[in-house]
Amino acid sequence: MRMNVCLLRVFFSRFKPHILIIFTQFGYTFLYFFTDASFKHGLNPHVYITYRQIVATIAFFPFAYFLERKSRPRITVALFLEIFVLSLMGVTLSLNMYFASLSYTSPTFISSVINTVAGLTFIIAIVLRLEVVDLQNSKGVAKVLGTLISLGGVMIMTFYKGPIIRHIWHPFIHIQHKATNLHEDWLKGSLLTVSSCLSWAISYIMQAFTLKRYPAQLSLMTWMNLIGAAQSGVYTVLTQHKAGVWNVGFNIDLWTIIYAGIVCSGLIIYIQLWCTEEKGPVFVTMYNPLSAILVALLAYFVFGQNLYFGSIVGGGVVIIGLYLLLWGKQDKQKLQNKSPLESDSLHQTFKQPDLQIGP
Repeated sequence: MRMNVCLLRVFFSRFKPHILIIFTQFGYTFLYFFTDASFKHGLNPHVYITYRQIVATIAFFPFAYFLERKSRPRITVALFLEIFVLSLMGVTLSLNMYFASLSYTSPTFISSVINTVAGLTFIIAIVLRLEVVDLQNSKGVAKVLGTLISLGGVMIMTFYKGPIIRHIWHPFIHIQHKATNLHEDWLKGSLLTVSSCLSWAISYIMQAFTLKRYPAQLSLMTWMNLIGAAQSGVYTVLTQHKAGVWNVGFNIDLWTIIYAGIVCSGLIIYIQLWCTEEKGPVFVTMYNPLSAILVALLAYFVFGQNLYFGSIVGGGVVIIGLYLLLWGKQDKQKLQNKSPLESDSLHQTFKQPDLQIGP
């Protein structure tokens, strides 16, 4: 019995980042449909983002204040400005463009395009000379090919929808779509989604830098939510002038805001910050295809949403490119040479980031 418990602890210690990141993908999967239903119900996306960040700030401020009060570095003006820009890229711009694109495309499309964040992060790292590509090495070639293939898959999903895949049975839940011409808005939604991915990729790079100077994940997550709420609130006040736009009733809108604030802007962001510090920014995007698969299956079989042939082809190409990139990112020293009981050595191995950032 004790041996089984020890093996279970070693397994969890070794694969803890992977388990936690898989949890985040399940969290995001349900978020796609909650927000889609709320927006169809009339919830304004920009108001939703503002309330979502406020909920996360209120929910996690006590934990951040008391649990990290001794380990939290002092906030300087330069550090505050850095967190301000990080919040702008990782919260305000990325989320506002992301959920605005949901009005013009579909959850399946968006969850597939999100897979390109890893490739975009890799490209930015090369431009900033944070990543070295050796084209004379097979892994170096895999990095480049994986990035190009992944971006090619996005191009397929963006400019080619193809025929609708027929439903083989009646869906369990049917959600009526808005009476809009998706063909007319598909390009606009695609551009918003890709721009959101680019903003997210930049924020992941910035997180790795900021965590070096402010290694308090709970406090950093709380600061990002607080500043992001203020930024989104100002933008919403300036752009949304309809009467009652800030009103939220005791319905799906309220539950979506609470779920998104506590789970997605709170727990998931904290997990991502922890994994970024443990294994680097590219690792955080590693399991995005799992969310895309779950969203596609739920959207098609459970909610009766349309599934396009172009999304299947493009999504498959994106996944192939992504995992080719991740194979190229693997360290040359394989973990299978380690004994399962070498937990200390494994922990040190996991502490090495995917991107070599800083001294």
